[in-house]
Amino acid sequence: MTPQIRFFFFSFFCLTLSLGISAQTPSKVEQLSDSQVKAFYEKAKASGMSEMQIEQAALAQGFTLSDISLMRKRLAEVQDKENKEDLTDTDSLKLSRQQIGKLSKRDIEKDTLKVPKKEPLKVYGSELFNTAGLTFEPSLRIATPKNYQLGPDDELLVEIYGDAKGSYRLKVSPEGTVKVLNLAPIYVSGLTIEEARDKIVGRLRQSYAGLNSSGSFASINLGNIRSIKVMVTGEVVKPGVYTVSSLATAFNALYLCGGPNKNGSFRAINVIRNNKVVRTIDIYDFLLRASQADNIILQDQDIIQVPFYLTRVELDGEVKRPAIYELKKGETLQQLVDLAGGFNEHAYQASITMRRNTDKARKVVTVIKNEYATFHPQSGDAIMVGKVLERFDNKVVIEGAISRPGEYALGDNLKTLKDLINQSEGVREDAFLNRALIHREKPNREPEVIAVALGKVLSNELPDIELKNQDSVVISSIKDLREAYFVTIVGEINNPSDFPFAEAMTVSDLITQAGGLTDGAIDSRIEIARRIKENNLPDVAENVTIQIITLKINRDLSLLPADKEFQLQPFDIVYIRKSTRYDKQRSVVILGEVNYPGTYAIQNNSERVTQLLERAGGPKLNGYLPNAVFRRGGERIALDIQKIVENPALESNIILEEGDTLFIPERSELVRIDGAVLNPSVVNYSKGFNYDDYLSQAGGYGERAMKSRVYVTYANGYTERTRKFLFFNIRPKIQPGSVISVPYKPKDERRSDLTGPVILSFTSTLILAAVTLISRL
Repeated sequence: MTPQIRFFFFSFFCLTLSLGISAQTPSKVEQLSDSQVKAFYEKAKASGMSEMQIEQAALAQGFTLSDISLMRKRLAEVQDKENKEDLTDTDSLKLSRQQIGKLSKRDIEKDTLKVPKKEPLKVYGSELFNTAGLTFEPSLRIATPKNYQLGPDDELLVEIYGDAKGSYRLKVSPEGTVKVLNLAPIYVSGLTIEEARDKIVGRLRQSYAGLNSSGSFASINLGNIRSIKVMVTGEVVKPGVYTVSSLATAFNALYLCGGPNKNGSFRAINVIRNNKVVRTIDIYDFLLRASQADNIILQDQDIIQVPFYLTRVELDGEVKRPAIYELKKGETLQQLVDLAGGFNEHAYQASITMRRNTDKARKVVTVIKNEYATFHPQSGDAIMVGKVLERFDNKVVIEGAISRPGEYALGDNLKTLKDLINQSEGVREDAFLNRALIHREKPNREPEVIAVALGKVLSNELPDIELKNQDSVVISSIKDLREAYFVTIVGEINNPSDFPFAEAMTVSDLITQAGGLTDGAIDSRIEIARRIKENNLPDVAENVTIQIITLKINRDLSLLPADKEFQLQPFDIVYIRKSTRYDKQRSVVILGEVNYPGTYAIQNNSERVTQLLERAGGPKLNGYLPNAVFRRGGERIALDIQKIVENPALESNIILEEGDTLFIPERSELVRIDGAVLNPSVVNYSKGFNYDDYLSQAGGYGERAMKSRVYVTYANGYTERTRKFLFFNIRPKIQPGSVISVPYKPKDERRSDLTGPVILSFTSTLILAAVTLISRL
């Protein structure tokens, strides 16, 4: 193991100690990546511990000899990989190419080239250099361009193979030379790769005899590349000096500076090298034809100069890409339209109107089609391409009760009304032939309607009518001239609704369309309500406004003679009746202390509470009828079931309804006292107790008790209040399960809590004063 590896190894253990990596996790060595090992090596250079001190410290921390052996292996692998990177083949050397120097970057969010929102059109090309996904940065993986000129900081990769082997990385010095082995420096600055290859191979022959001729060969390629500085000036967003890759192109520099500003030209950008213009760039060639012929590779100290634009024209309207376009000298209106992608499908191409600025005002210029190729727009022209008119030169329209309604072309084969009907394959069977309408536009564009006796024209009783451009023929249907016909069925039918009327429709037909009769429907006493019209006027009395017809059908909808003969008419309403004894099952519930609690069906519309109790087997021995609770719709109804059972003729023996519930409880042995009492309580019921006895159980009245308003609520829902007789309060009778409620008097907010004590104190003072006065007398 070399001294470097040994130092690296022990430095690693020094760092693991400083980082607190415990020997209890021996897999740490295997988990370290090559980059982490390299990072440890860099940090280990600052360690001042000796090799033995580091080893002893590692063993003291619990590292084993196997750990040390494994670390030696990892370090050897890392060094072997680094050596192999220096001795790769030519293709691998190309892939390892790196950029030397920090290149300029551009922040898109801080660019100032933005078209104001108020402008309807943008300058064509202005967004090219304002797109985050388009940077024009050169790829380092491409083959070295043949015209690439070497300069300081470039690196050449030399690979010798065959009988002799060798690999060298030659960096171009600031003086423009490279040096290999002990040979004299070779000047390569300003040379292309091909030129530099010849010079270097010629020099290497001094050490490798017969190189590239007999047994030994050399390949020379570009490795890491240098950065260069270029200046961008003129009408650009951010002029200045930019550091770019030596493989960078003109578009890369233009992108970094934000491209031309609002006054900059997109079509006459100059690349200046050694005080000479070496290329004039037209960005439109790239945008329109994807040509990168002008996107030349830059050299150190090149200058990109963007001048002012000379001619800009606004082109709007019916072209494929409305925008503001920059024109070169001599370009015509037709070339401008071509820049915009040409006219779209709706463009009016016979002429183009534009607005042009003069020295004092604006004027309108109209250019006809045959002048497009020779007319030269001027800077500031605003050109609007209009739409074709929504008119036709040879169109007629037919619609309504015709086999093929639509638009047709006037011509030699279509001149008259009969020609139009023949081309549209004739009128339909429901066409109204007494009158057709032709909608026509007069010469002054006022509408005109021409009525035609269509049937007579078609039978040649009247002469045919010549059609004109834009005529619209409307042939009505018989159905269009009347109210929409329908029949209605309601009642005991599965799908009651309106249905379209059809000739010869019977009641059975309508019932079939409506999904059939319901289970409770009867097939007799079917009624049909019919409007009174001329055809049935003699069949009804004068004071009748609706004719009622009664009909009987077979339930299986087979046709009876009467049904077959009777046919429905438009707007008839069919009523299907329900059987008098047919009804859906309705249920009530009885629960609690009865012999057969559960759900019971209501037998008839007059069944009452006592009958339900009888059907449930009556109350059990422990059932307490006075406290029975009856509910309807979830609400408790006050009923005295005990009295109802004793006298079923009472009006309170109500008729049962769907969802009623009767609950018979056990006898309750409790009485509750609530409200304005000193001690609200629940006490046992005692047969001999009266109201005052139960009040005593609750400690008597409270301070704000309303004694005359006391009421008692019984378990069956009834409530009885205190009554007055002369000066006496007659209290309700207390029963098991009762609730005695003593209401509160309203609180007097004006009275202070200190009023009683103050009055008592004042009264005491007066009495004491009076006693003192009497004793003195």
